[in-house]
Amino acid sequence: MIRGLLLATVFLTRIPVRLPEELDERDQGVAVAAYPLVGLALGVVLALLAWLLGAAGMPAPAVAVVVVAALAGVTGALHLDGLADSADAWLGGHGDRERMLAIMKDPACGPAGVVAIVLVLLAKVVAVATLLDTSGGWVALVLAPMLARGGCALLFPLLPYVRAGGLGEAGARHLAGTRLTATLAAGVVVSLILAGWAGLGLVLTAMAVFWLGVWLMRRLLGGFTGDTAGALLETTEAAVLLTASAMLAGG
Repeated sequence: MIRGLLLATVFLTRIPVRLPEELDERDQGVAVAAYPLVGLALGVVLALLAWLLGAAGMPAPAVAVVVVAALAGVTGALHLDGLADSADAWLGGHGDRERMLAIMKDPACGPAGVVAIVLVLLAKVVAVATLLDTSGGWVALVLAPMLARGGCALLFPLLPYVRAGGLGEAGARHLAGTRLTATLAAGVVVSLILAGWAGLGLVLTAMAVFWLGVWLMRRLLGGFTGDTAGALLETTEAAVLLTASAMLAGG
């Protein structure tokens, strides 16, 4: 599992990690199961960063901008790129599967992609700023990255990976299903322990976004790609943070 965790860190972040030389394709399947663990680690770092900046006297809106920018930076904006490509393909592909796949492969970012990125980043900044002024709001900063990456990992056993030779092909072919079940279940337990009933609400939000994403991917592509997985991750993260801001601020 350690090798899988290191490989998952390489896949999901830009953190420099030294990988063992004996890695093979089966480790990529284990790496998928470690996605929620990477998300949990990112969430803890974000919560600590927010606390440090707040303790230094930085106002909540400014802290929110720094936290969201830090998350985009540490992940290399990889998932935001997937969101943009998916948005462009969804609007520009007109329901044609091959055209959508071709658009997602194009490195250019169209207007739909720009709008999608701006909306998601705005949603995150507003939600985080609200959470920072809310008692216990830090919990959502921990849980949102974990739940989002858990949903991304859950795509692998439920949908075929449609792009031959893509980064996720080996992970889908050698998926460690039992370990994935364990890490996803652990993520639910952590959510309930840290946030109680609010944690259940966040889990249900992540599940709702996930199933909507699965329905769209199955209908439009017959499976998923790395880009659509990234789009799911970003939208889930934003939705969980917005739900947390509504639930916790309202409480």
